[in-house]
Amino acid sequence: MDTKWKNRSLLIVWLVLFTYGVSGVLSVINNNYDFEKQSYFKTSQFEQTVDELLMYVNSFEISYQSKEEVKKLITVSNEEIEEHRFHYGDLTDQIMNIEGQYVSKIEEAQSEKVAELYRTERDGKIEDITKNFESDEYVKEKIIKEKEQAIDEHFDDLESYRGEYQSYKEAFFYYLKNTSSGDVYTNLPIKDDGSIEKYINEETTHHVIEYPSKQNTYLSLNNRVLYPDEEYLHVGDENSDDLYEGTIAVVKNSGNNNFVLANYQEFKTQQKLFWGKVIAAIIALFTSFFIGKKLNVIIQIQSNRIKEIADKLPIDVAFFFFVCTTFFWWILFLDSLDYMYYDFVWFVFELGWLSLFLGLSLVQGIYLYPRVINVFSHKENLENTLTSKLIKMVQVAFLNKAVGWQVFILLAIVFVFGAGFGLVLYEPEILLVYIPVFIVLGLPIFLLIVKRTAYFNEITSNTNALANGHFEPDLKITGKSVLAKLAEDINSMKHGVKRSQKEQVKSERLKTELITNVSHDLRTPLTSIITYSELLKNPNIEEDERKTYIEIIDRKSKRLKSLIDDLFEASKMASGNIELSKAKVDIVQLLQQALAEYNESIQESTIQFRVMNPESSVFSYVDGQKLWRVFDNLIGNILKYSLEHTRAYIQVKEENNQVCITFKNISKYELNDDVEELFERFKRGDKSRQTEGSGLGLAIAKSIIDLHEGQLNIDVDGDLYKVTILLDKMEEKK
Repeated sequence: MDTKWKNRSLLIVWLVLFTYGVSGVLSVINNNYDFEKQSYFKTSQFEQTVDELLMYVNSFEISYQSKEEVKKLITVSNEEIEEHRFHYGDLTDQIMNIEGQYVSKIEEAQSEKVAELYRTERDGKIEDITKNFESDEYVKEKIIKEKEQAIDEHFDDLESYRGEYQSYKEAFFYYLKNTSSGDVYTNLPIKDDGSIEKYINEETTHHVIEYPSKQNTYLSLNNRVLYPDEEYLHVGDENSDDLYEGTIAVVKNSGNNNFVLANYQEFKTQQKLFWGKVIAAIIALFTSFFIGKKLNVIIQIQSNRIKEIADKLPIDVAFFFFVCTTFFWWILFLDSLDYMYYDFVWFVFELGWLSLFLGLSLVQGIYLYPRVINVFSHKENLENTLTSKLIKMVQVAFLNKAVGWQVFILLAIVFVFGAGFGLVLYEPEILLVYIPVFIVLGLPIFLLIVKRTAYFNEITSNTNALANGHFEPDLKITGKSVLAKLAEDINSMKHGVKRSQKEQVKSERLKTELITNVSHDLRTPLTSIITYSELLKNPNIEEDERKTYIEIIDRKSKRLKSLIDDLFEASKMASGNIELSKAKVDIVQLLQQALAEYNESIQESTIQFRVMNPESSVFSYVDGQKLWRVFDNLIGNILKYSLEHTRAYIQVKEENNQVCITFKNISKYELNDDVEELFERFKRGDKSRQTEGSGLGLAIAKSIIDLHEGQLNIDVDGDLYKVTILLDKMEEKK
């Protein structure tokens, strides 16, 4: 007995030593504290502290400008004025938009006083918008106020860091000189001679960094500033690329406020603890190897009676437990890294748990290794796994069986248990057999019957709701029984009804939207024509105004004609009452011609076009004029609806004996997920309908491609808008 206890005690000692040794060695590999560095002043933590010092010096001294100075340097460009002025469209559109916002509010006002308040608010906004278009100075003042407010907020944020900046000034001496201008920035009370040796020397400082030196080049402060991305900080940024020379040093005697010295002392203490633990861990690891060899630990574990129990577990269950214990051990090890250098009590506590889980992992690993090696050599190893049994159980549970046999067997069992309950009343001794059998067999069958009955009632309730026009959630399909098949058919029927109703509602909605959009798009230019025609009737208008009105009427008339022409063409396309004049066409050349038509517009826009074409010609048998119209519409859409300062990609390639043309751009408008609606007539990406266009471009383009028996598809991924055209390729005769 004493020998067994002695061996067990040695095993526990071995396990603790082995765990301590492994955790110590792994802590070296996982060292995140730079304890291997010779000095704290060579660690990444200190380098980051110096970077923060330079950031504060640059922010509060070198690049610092007062709030008033920055505000004086505010400028407003003509582009900013124009962008602010036309942000929501031209004057007419903005006034109409504001008036439209208040129509329903005024009509629904509960009293004339409230309605008058709405009118006053509306008129104030219209007056403000009108002044925007009358005076550049008015717009400029508004923009300046916005920028001044942003500057005030920035300086409030900047001042919140001044206390931290002061603590850095107390912890460091710094002397930096601009190599270009000769300007000096320092916290040393030096005189004009620039001598710093009396302040920065071995007696007063711990660590000195020279710029330049063998280790460092000239110092650059580019981007070392708080809030580097805020535009108003770059007003005086012409010297941001300047280089600096000088010295930075850690102050030795600066009181208790020197956090750098505190970090320095803490690092030295933790570094000693770290290397002491590493050395102790290595000694513990070698000691554990010696004890383990003497005790034959692996043989003892393999010969233990626990192995018989472990081998009876399915291999997948055993592997699952092994992974779990190993995972918990690793989590505990990572957690112990926070205590092993400074909290001995916590580390001892963690070491106990580490030893437990590492021991469990080792035992399971030793038992599991030979089974894993032979798992595929013995078929029964796989067949006896819990996973295999579950798969087989599911397969058996989903076998189709005749309803009659199921009902017969269930009723027979219920009858037997009912008869058995009657016998128990006459022979109570049977209860000893009846209760175990009922628990093992009767109760599960009873639960099965209740479950099937509940399933049937759920199907009936769902069917009644469907008959009354109500759509309940889908029935759960369990197994392949008759009830499951019935539930599946009811779900399919319900989805069919939903789909039909949804398509009907969508059709009615699209009809309504079509009428609304046609009326809107035709009425807008027509209203302008009528309005300016009435103005022309005034005999007292000046000649310049008359010419302006005539130009507007001419432009709106052409706009109206274009809309009507597009509408007629779309109608002809939809009815199929159009003939194609097909010929052999070089798709690459046709696309280049379409792009050439927009060359001036492309150059004036902020959109960068990237066109990728194959080196050789790509031919297709198409109507060149109609296909040119497709390209024209798609390129025009890119110019109208692309987000400013983005790229648009156009590519022609050969794919599976087809010509694939893709147009990709980033939309400036939020797109609906239902891309099919974009093909509907008078549909646009900008729902406000403030851009030029009929809204028929995509409908016409798709109709043309359909007439060519090709495909035109739209893909929307967030704001990425992609149109893909597929046409049959025509091989070039040699």
